[in-house]
Amino acid sequence: MSTEAIQLAGATARRGRRTVWADVDVSVQPGEFVAVLGPNGAGKSTLLHVLLGLLTPSAGSVTVLGGAPGAANPQIGYLPQRRSFEEGTRIRGLDLVRFGLDGNRWGIPLPATLSPKARAAAQRVEEAVEMVGAGDYAERPIGLLSGGEQQRLLIAQALVRDPRLLLLDEPLDSLDLFNQRAVAALVQSICKSEGVTVLLVAHDVNPILPYLDRVVYFGGGGAVEGPPREVITGPTLSRLYGVPVEVLEASDGRLVVVGTPEPPAHHHPRHDHAH
Repeated sequence: MSTEAIQLAGATARRGRRTVWADVDVSVQPGEFVAVLGPNGAGKSTLLHVLLGLLTPSAGSVTVLGGAPGAANPQIGYLPQRRSFEEGTRIRGLDLVRFGLDGNRWGIPLPATLSPKARAAAQRVEEAVEMVGAGDYAERPIGLLSGGEQQRLLIAQALVRDPRLLLLDEPLDSLDLFNQRAVAALVQSICKSEGVTVLLVAHDVNPILPYLDRVVYFGGGGAVEGPPREVITGPTLSRLYGVPVEVLEASDGRLVVVGTPEPPAHHHPRHDHAH
């Protein structure tokens, strides 16, 4: 049994006839906060699909929480890519979090006053909401909340089952810089206080750089992992891509990568409002 939370050894992922990445080695220890970086199409979301057992690797081995991908999914909190909720979405934040417990069941949950099981569920929802600091607005309709408030409640939904592993696919998407940093700080706090292992897919490493333990950087059909300032360097990324890459550090500590198809400081058009 592997002691790592996640381990890939010589793993290859294919979609149809296309090899997304090959011969990838990744080792994530329990309780680490790890960012998954790289340009669009490099295979960041593909990694999450492999870990969830939704895509079978065509070569190599993968273990998740000591077992085969998919076997430990009840112990995983997963937040997929998303857009903001429409303003007219009337479901309360509390109800959204509750879906993380019993959203796969039919019918309306019994009121907490009528069932010990319902009381325990309501208490767990309240604990998850308080953990992300959303208690002041959790009873409001989700469509009326800001992007940062919505994202905190979605993280609470992923946490409500008390998972050992969190997989967050671009949770900073559509958030301004202040909320990106606030969500990153929240995730780090949960990671440390609850002992939860976190993989967070991101386009831009800079807002989360101070909070990370390590990064996994996909590009050129492969991946490299390690501490952020050891991975995001000119020599390391040049070896990964097989072309000259330069990494510049701004006076405020931001990293800018020059020479890749899409450096981590490049924003997808959905992020243009943050400039």
